[in-house]
Amino acid sequence: MPAPVLTADPPTLLITSILLFLLHWFLCRFRRLCKFSGDGLPTYPLIGCLISFYKNRRRLLDWYTDLLADSPMQTIVIRRFGARRTVVTANPDNVEYILTTNFNNFPKGQPFTDILGDLLGCGIFNVDGELWRAQRKLASHEFSTKSLREFVGKTLNQVVKNRLTPVLASAMETDQIVDLQDLLRRFAFDTVCMVSLGIDPGCLDSSLPVSALAGAFDIASEISARRASAPVFAVWKIKRALCLGSERRLKEAIQHVHGSVEEIIRDKKKLMLNRVRKEEINNNNSNGDLLSRLISSGYDDEVIRDMVISFIMAGRDTASAAMTWLFWLLSCHPHIENEVVKEVEAINTGDSPLDYEALKELPLLKACLCESMRLYPPIAWDSKHVVEDDTLPDGTRVRAGDRVTYFPYGMGRMEGLWGKDRFEFKPDRWFVEPDKEGGALKEVSPFKFPVFQAGPRVCLGKEMAFVQMKYVMASLLKQFQFKSVGLEEPAFVPLLTAHMAGGLNVLIRPRGRHSI
Repeated sequence: MPAPVLTADPPTLLITSILLFLLHWFLCRFRRLCKFSGDGLPTYPLIGCLISFYKNRRRLLDWYTDLLADSPMQTIVIRRFGARRTVVTANPDNVEYILTTNFNNFPKGQPFTDILGDLLGCGIFNVDGELWRAQRKLASHEFSTKSLREFVGKTLNQVVKNRLTPVLASAMETDQIVDLQDLLRRFAFDTVCMVSLGIDPGCLDSSLPVSALAGAFDIASEISARRASAPVFAVWKIKRALCLGSERRLKEAIQHVHGSVEEIIRDKKKLMLNRVRKEEINNNNSNGDLLSRLISSGYDDEVIRDMVISFIMAGRDTASAAMTWLFWLLSCHPHIENEVVKEVEAINTGDSPLDYEALKELPLLKACLCESMRLYPPIAWDSKHVVEDDTLPDGTRVRAGDRVTYFPYGMGRMEGLWGKDRFEFKPDRWFVEPDKEGGALKEVSPFKFPVFQAGPRVCLGKEMAFVQMKYVMASLLKQFQFKSVGLEEPAFVPLLTAHMAGGLNVLIRPRGRHSI
């Protein structure tokens, strides 16, 4: 299902119009008090840089990137009315300090929970402290080597071979333009539900209706994300209190998500209770889906629901976003695509599916994925909040209650980190010896490339994500060529996870030997 496009609703326009009128009055009276911060931002008393923020609200990523590039320390401070003081950094030393060195002083914090709490509740991505540690320990069993082997041999092989590939083959035969981003999101939703919930939503089955749960996830995640980038937080808070416009739609979508997942939990409990022998339950706990283990762990239904929602969102959107951008980049660089296909065919001859060991032998494909995520990270930015006054390694002072944001999108575009060719798609930069075919991949600092976070909160599913992306990319590129239609330079939309505006429309052609 394509991500819904949400425009400003009447309540938003009314509230914003009133605030803008008051803002205009303020500026007329206090224009002389405007000062320029060290970041070059025009800053007013009380409202801070709200004017500049509002003007650039539709290009925040590039605006922040430009400001960071001009900053000697690659760190800027944003002050605006109705929002906490925000420190945005693209400095790897700061990122390491925030994520590792002084980890306990930079938790998610209550302000983050305010924005995403309605949707994510007390799930692992929205909590700190002991509840976060307990959930992380339990979830770690999902990503063992044994689990990854089973994921490749069962889930990926089944869904790619029996669903995704036939859909693409059918579109190829009828010369049909398909939205590859939409298909990859459907695929990812099927696989994450099979792994996490032990159910099969069948989103890639054209004979079944589109999953209402997937659609509700789209709406809920988009509106929740727009809260974080609102020029004035008071607007969405007023709308939530009055249940107006987008906040009313958010409430309805969250009710659908919560209700659907709660029903799945009840059904799973009934299934587990109906098992005849205790050994079968124990076996299910050790080898089954995440939901079965959560139920057996003794958590109450609300915690189970919230944790499952977090995993579905992470597993569904991040990998599909990364693959979408890489398919587009490869279509723009056919010589690199041909080299990737050669690499795949060298280790996977005939029609046999890829296995877990074979996926380790694809360094160029992994370099392409890293390069794609450098330019178009699935998570464009991530925020923490300061517990006690502190000083970052670059000398920037932060105060208790400040919001501190590290910025993967901007970091991928810093000349000091990636060189003058930083805007180019060059997978060679990930090799120790870029010009030598078949070389070893570099060990790049996770604080320079924090796409999977780092430190205690490093992404548990990092290895599973690479396994899934490499399997899908290799399997499809070996069989098909994808020609993008109508998009010279797609727009990058940073919500909870980023996506390509308008989708990735492609024509599909068979992969012939002559093409490589």
